[in-house]
Amino acid sequence: MATTLTRADLIEAVYREVGLSRKSSSDLVEQLLAELSDSLVKGDSVKISSFGNFTVRQKNRRIGRNPKTGEEVPIEPRRVLVFRSSNILKERINEG
Repeated sequence: MATTLTRADLIEAVYREVGLSRKSSSDLVEQLLAELSDSLVKGDSVKISSFGNFTVRQKNRRIGRNPKTGEEVPIEPRRVLVFRSSNILKERINEG
């Protein structure tokens, strides 16, 4: 059964692997996540070598349909987050 990697798990991994204090590990993970999200909010792409690319894509206004009633509903323009994994990550996942 799959488990979920949480922010606390990342902080604990930095604490164990890097040897920083728990407070410093927490600050480091929080700063990293803030930098990633700030870049994405600005519309910049984020590339993490051997992991993948995060990009923000603009979706135009379109007409959708309510599946229960069949009623047409306008879907407003929005920005969506897209992740494309690197070939290295894909290979690691498929190896097991």
